[in-house]
Amino acid sequence: MSSLHEFIRAAYEQAPAIREKFLSAGLQPSDIRTVSDLGRVPVTRKDELAKRQRSNLPFGGFLTLPVDRLQRIFISPGPIYDPQGPGADYWRWGQALTAAGFTRGDIVQNTFSYHLTPAGMMFDDALRHLGCTVIPAGVGNTELQVQILRELGVTGYVGVPSFLYTLLQKSRELGLSRQDIRLCKAWVAAEKLSEDLRALLARDFGVEVYQGYGTADLGCVAFECPERRGFHLADGVIVEIVDPESGRSLAAGQPGEVVVTVLEPSYPLLRFGTGDLGALTDVPCPCGRPGPRLTGILGRTMDGVKVKGLFLYPHQISDFQARFPEIKHCQAVVSQEDFRDVLTLRVEPVLGVPVDDLAARVQREAKEVLRFTCRVELVPPGTLANEKLLIDARNWD
Repeated sequence: MSSLHEFIRAAYEQAPAIREKFLSAGLQPSDIRTVSDLGRVPVTRKDELAKRQRSNLPFGGFLTLPVDRLQRIFISPGPIYDPQGPGADYWRWGQALTAAGFTRGDIVQNTFSYHLTPAGMMFDDALRHLGCTVIPAGVGNTELQVQILRELGVTGYVGVPSFLYTLLQKSRELGLSRQDIRLCKAWVAAEKLSEDLRALLARDFGVEVYQGYGTADLGCVAFECPERRGFHLADGVIVEIVDPESGRSLAAGQPGEVVVTVLEPSYPLLRFGTGDLGALTDVPCPCGRPGPRLTGILGRTMDGVKVKGLFLYPHQISDFQARFPEIKHCQAVVSQEDFRDVLTLRVEPVLGVPVDDLAARVQREAKEVLRFTCRVELVPPGTLANEKLLIDARNWD
């Protein structure tokens, strides 16, 4: 596979972090010529990426071109700086959106955030590349967004599934019928899409929903076709499923960590460990697209939990607690209600301290520091002494 070998050679020569990882593993670029050779390269995980960036700002030695050639720089939780290199549809989401029926002439309401994190611009670029007209709606402002849906004749939605459900529910509350809204297609990511919600949106609102899989670091990894039998791998993407402990590659059908290599020369995150649990299948898809597919994302292998499209880590909860001397223990619990993620901070105050406005202050600070709107529950002394900092109580079945 000459393209992989050429990518490896260029990454080794131009990205100091890649060269360092190869040398520490006793490897040379000539050792990696096929996908089966990739297992010899150490996996790069998100926490390692964050540490490398802290010690070698801003991109940890992975960027292969001057910063002034970047289109944008985004900031993901961690914090991690995500570069957008040159070229149209840099993140490769156009292929996924095309498979979902988005095309020239569609008016698309993009409800991903345009603020700091890359999702909003990722899809904005891809949609405009396809010839769609984009409304950069971002998150929130539910009633205004329903007004936009109706008055601008929006045909497509991009965002998280829970907000799509919220918008369509609100349209009913405002007295609108299916005839008042032209929305007929949606592409969702960043949250788990239940089949119950997908069926409800099609049956009650006439919206066909597709989904895909990617990350802020990697862009598009895989996407659904109209058959909706797993996720086809995007062009220029290599996916391995590995044992999270040994790093050994697993056979088709066996669940393990999703490890991704994107053949993007400007930012070569070679063998990036997503922390997501998945499995590959080599059973041919009826749609005719060749190659293996991800059967789905089955949960997390690492400590991080994705909430409302953003990752939350135990160390963030610990750091957040340290801002409040009157808090002895703090625990974050992620649940789901009515197809929406709910974050609850359980707070155990120091015995004897006033707690009159503690819950309100914690809620305000969480929105500012953790970037989540959450519920706050004050619990009695001793409740959280031996409890985990972060619990995912959602049902992933």
